[in-house]
Amino acid sequence: MVTTFDPSQFIKNLGFTGLTAMQAESLSHFDSGKNVIISSPTGSGKTVAFLLMCLKVLPAKHKGTHALIITPTRELALQVTEVFRSMKTGLKVTTCYGGHKREIEENNLIDAPSLIVGTPGRIGDHIRRGNITTEGINTLVLDEFDKSLELGFEEEMKFIIDRLTTIHNRILTSATPLESLPAFLKADEIEKLNFTSEQPVSTALSISPYHIDEKDRCLFRILSTIGNKRTIIFTNEKDTVKRLSRFLTSHKIPAVSYHGSMEQKDREVSIAKFRNASVLFLVTTDLASRGLDIPNVRYIIHYDLPETEQAFIHRNGRTARMEASGDIIVMVSSAKQLPSFIPTGIPEFSLDLTAETPDKTEWSTLYISAGKKDKINKIDLAGFLMQKAGMKKEDIGLIEVKDFYSFAAIRRSKMNWLIGQGKNQKIKNKKVIIEVAK
Repeated sequence: MVTTFDPSQFIKNLGFTGLTAMQAESLSHFDSGKNVIISSPTGSGKTVAFLLMCLKVLPAKHKGTHALIITPTRELALQVTEVFRSMKTGLKVTTCYGGHKREIEENNLIDAPSLIVGTPGRIGDHIRRGNITTEGINTLVLDEFDKSLELGFEEEMKFIIDRLTTIHNRILTSATPLESLPAFLKADEIEKLNFTSEQPVSTALSISPYHIDEKDRCLFRILSTIGNKRTIIFTNEKDTVKRLSRFLTSHKIPAVSYHGSMEQKDREVSIAKFRNASVLFLVTTDLASRGLDIPNVRYIIHYDLPETEQAFIHRNGRTARMEASGDIIVMVSSAKQLPSFIPTGIPEFSLDLTAETPDKTEWSTLYISAGKKDKINKIDLAGFLMQKAGMKKEDIGLIEVKDFYSFAAIRRSKMNWLIGQGKNQKIKNKKVIIEVAK
């Protein structure tokens, strides 16, 4: 086992200058053979904390899979994987989740990665098929563990953990303290690290009353008042997401949808547009309350009141991340009381009834039909856009490369290139489709 562990280079690779207090304390409390629970607010850096903890106990010479990280959603699994890759550890990581081609994952698992990240259903499926060898896995991370049980994964989790016979280290995370743990975890001795009272973020909470028959109009006025600031609008039902997105678009406010019934590719398009600032308003269910680490989300709007305090906490955790600031707006009818977990006496949001509809942003999103499996990376795509389309570096925004396709933000003023030259192009001798992401 590694006798000394210096996380500074990994932190530097992530673009940070040092550990947060929560990360430093978590790391100092963790050694081989330990079980810990980290309770810390969303946006406080738990992902980096538990990844560093895994690296701390990684054997110097280790073949096969050493650590398994289980998340409740595919979005969270992908986020964890992206953070790990950004740390540039030189170790192989594979992500396994429903909606992803099983054949790709099976091929990735042939040469067993050091780290596997995935959702309970797909991880259990690979274990049953013999694609994942559990012997040698000695570190288990259950990220947002309370959510996994909430989503009905208890039987699958029990199946997986029963087959992890060599576990020495268990790391559980949650944004709220866990009152009790199920017996199947086999974690009788576990150290609890509770950082929930340490709020590293600043948020402002306000309410926006509306008349029963004018809720959508009230939302329209809120967004006009907010202007071009990245905002997530939470609803309780996917049908509400669909209806609101149509309403906002019809009133010339570009918004993207995000809910569990969407195809994976459509969800990725929505998040790519929101992340790269092509669209600044995301309408979603609680699916987006965990696993999406999108910087600079300024506003959270509770179009529908959350059903539980935990849902309220996790929704709000999408803003004011990593010491940034944010604002939270709760929409409430005069006839409906606030639930007990929302403070009383909070100020009313001040609507500007003269505010104009927010303008479109300066960015638009390209879809490119090539990705990682075509041996194409961000540098290839940036170089192509600069050489073939004559774009300058400042004309190109965030580039995201998926397995079989990619997204690139470019200045809206440069989109006319697609009309004349965007068809029948080749990148690394592969013919690709380049079009506006829909």
